[in-house]
Amino acid sequence: MARRIVLTSQKGGVGKTTVALNLALAFAERGKRTLLVDLDPQGGIGHALARGDTELVGLTDLLMGQITAEEAVLPTRVANLTLLPRGRLDPAEVSEYELALASGPVLRRALDPIDARFDLTLIDTPSGVGIVTRAALGLADYALIPFQAEALALRSLSQVLRAIDRVRAGENPRLEMLGIVPTMVDRNDDSSLAVMNDVWSGLWGVTDTSIPRAAIFARASLAGLPVGFLAGRPPPEARRFDLLAAELEGAMDEISPRKEEHHDRPARALL
Repeated sequence: MARRIVLTSQKGGVGKTTVALNLALAFAERGKRTLLVDLDPQGGIGHALARGDTELVGLTDLLMGQITAEEAVLPTRVANLTLLPRGRLDPAEVSEYELALASGPVLRRALDPIDARFDLTLIDTPSGVGIVTRAALGLADYALIPFQAEALALRSLSQVLRAIDRVRAGENPRLEMLGIVPTMVDRNDDSSLAVMNDVWSGLWGVTDTSIPRAAIFARASLAGLPVGFLAGRPPPEARRFDLLAAELEGAMDEISPRKEEHHDRPARALL
């Protein structure tokens, strides 16, 4: 069974989907069989890849019984990276979609047969801690919070932390905080640096790796590509996600180390 990481943020516009996409790619390129799931009713991952609302089948089609679990996943050209898109969803049916995910084990029944063959499942959720995000946290191993390095985002951080604590206390006792990832960090802005000083000194679990504010992320979004796939010299911002993936791998192994499998070997002759 894959380790499940839910990316969640109370505030919108913090770069959560950007982190989800580029971090999933970084894990895959580090050799982890990675599934990226788009639970956002707005289809953030699909839009980040320049795909229209009805272009990709996925979770919604699976929930309606129109496709099989195998047909719902989308292999990519990166060997270890697979997508589970949101699927086709009429904006008028968003409420029904949210209620379906909140009703008992619906999401678990959809994911269990899909992510059993993966090492990691990253789940991108809508902004806020509504019923879709709560459903995802209810079956996750870890919560990861992208956090915009601005004062307003700092005020909303306590809300998502309280939601995670409530899910852990009631629905999912194995849920662990994996980290708080600073995003849109502007080293030329005193207020951004002041917020970073506050979170690094006052909060547990803030990652050493931060994601800077940079125009290249907008370029990547317009191109429908992960930032490291843009033409030209590899941008330094892409390296940030490899560093973040390495940091989070270490954190997961520290929180919940996995037992190594040992296989007995037969005796062998040298000559």
